[in-house]
Formats: sequence, structure tokens, C-alpha cells
Amino acid sequence: MSYSPCPDPVLGDAEGVNAIETLIVPRAVDLGEMEVRRALPSVKRQMVGPFIFFDQMGPAEFLTDQGIDVRPHPHINLATLTYLFEGEILHRDSLGTEQTIRPGAVNWMKAGKGIVHSERTSEEKKKNGQRLFGLQTWMALPEADEESAPDFIHYGSDHLPMLDSDGIKARIIAGEAFGKKSGLKTASETLYGDVELQAGRSMPIDATYEERALYTISGEIEIAGDRFEKGQLLVLRPGDAITVKANETARFMLFGGAPMSGPRYIWWNFVSSRPERIEAAKQEWARGRFDTVPGDEADFIPLPEDIGKPRRAVGGVYYP
Repeated sequence: MSYSPCPDPVLGDAEGVNAIETLIVPRAVDLGEMEVRRALPSVKRQMVGPFIFFDQMGPAEFLTDQGIDVRPHPHINLATLTYLFEGEILHRDSLGTEQTIRPGAVNWMKAGKGIVHSERTSEEKKKNGQRLFGLQTWMALPEADEESAPDFIHYGSDHLPMLDSDGIKARIIAGEAFGKKSGLKTASETLYGDVELQAGRSMPIDATYEERALYTISGEIEIAGDRFEKGQLLVLRPGDAITVKANETARFMLFGGAPMSGPRYIWWNFVSSRPERIEAAKQEWARGRFDTVPGDEADFIPLPEDIGKPRRAVGGVYYP
């Protein structure tokens, strides 16, 4: 397996940017098949709106007969959202879903009371190899929806609203921004957009949502005279409108929403407002009480043994 380089980005000088509340450099996490950059949760910030987990996958180069092979694993009390820039992933889950996701599309999976899914490179793609680059995020559910029925929704790239005008492109994945509104129904107020600016172009970011952040994908952006390179998470100060300028062609994700009404606990693939619910889910998985993924019944990932008990750090979440 051959990976494209993904070095730690260089910090921008954020001290003079009043609108930037927190700057986070993601940490590298080796998942075996590929390396990811984990921006949330962080010791500096645990959540932005409902977003409790934010991973950059790749960019990675898979050679012939190689690919990702994430075996069936469980989730509870959260929703996952997968979004790609390059490549494709085959998703299967315990609802019987089998869905390939490609760049610009969305796989939204609500775990609710419990779901199991796998993510793999298809045999067809393995024949020729592929590049893979994308994001996977988790969103905490409101307490009233944590034990709701699981669900899965796929939106093709042509079903998400786009702004494309005068050097500015923006795809609205969830919520409303730049005069466009997504049809994706999330469990709480959520903002998620993919923005690309040509060199020299600027875009205002309104303070419509209480919590907002930018994650830089490529290029260099400038805010109030300070520059930020790719691979950085900028949490914006609540209530402050800002303007983002691209010093070169740049791409970033805009995300956030309303904060959760209370803290969240996180352990392995489980998120909940109640630590006892996570303990119960651990026992359910160990005893085979989750539904299985059709076609993937033989695969099983045992519970990790070295993570410890679910804990809550200052700000609402702990992730080992």
C-alpha cells in the first residue's frame, strides 16, 4: 500500500485574529489501511455544534488489489456522515443497505438505538487501484432522538444545492448558507458545506449558526490578514461574521450548528449522553445482540481491550 504524504500542517499566526476562537492541528491516527487526521475531538475543543468527531481520510494511494477493509462494527446514539473528494467506498449496514459513495455525494447514517456497518473498497476498484480522499464526521443526537430507529440516506452529488458564481463554488450538504438550503434532514440544527474559492476571491461567513468552524482542505486562506494552510481546524467566535479570502485556489469545509443541550460520552464507536448506555452497548456487542450486516455475518470486530471506561472531559467528551 502506498500513501500520499500528509505531513503535519504549519500553524498560522492566529493571535491577532479576534474571530478565531480556537485553532486545532489534527493529530495523525494510523488505522492500518490508511492514516487519518483527527481534528475532533481534541484537547482544545470537543464539539462544534453537533459534530463530535471529524476525520480526514487520506489522501491515500491504493495500488492494485488494495483498498480499505473496515469490517462490520457498531454505533449507537449518533449519526455518521461520509463525504468524498476522490475515490469511492462501498457501504453496507444491518438495515440491508448497500450503497457506493462517490465524490460530492453524501452517505448519512443515523445509528439511533443501534446499527452495524462496514466500509470497503469494491472488488472492481481493487482491480485497478484508486486514490481515496474524504471526510467522515459523527454528529451527536439530541437526547430525545438517541434511541430512535436507525436510518440511512444517500444523496447523489446532483441532489445537493450548489452555488457556482464568479470564482466561488459551494455545495450545501446540510443546513442553509449562501442563499442555498440542503434537503438533508438532520436531528438538530446543523451546518455543513464544501466551499472552493479561486485565487483572490473572498466570501463572507455570516454568524447565522451559534457554533461554526472551518476545516481547510487545500490551498491557503486568509482571515483578517492572517494566513492558514491546509489541514487546520478554525473554530470561529460565536456571533462574529468573518470574510475568508483565498490567496491561491483554496477549499475548506464550513460546519457547525446548535450546541447539544448537555455533555456527551464517547468510547470506541459509541456516543451517548449516558455512560451507562455505552456500558450496555459494550455488553450487547460482546454477546452478539446487535443485528448483522447481510453478507458480512462471518466478520466480527471484538471490543477493544485497552481504551478503558467512557469518560467525559472538560467541554463534554473524551476520546482516547
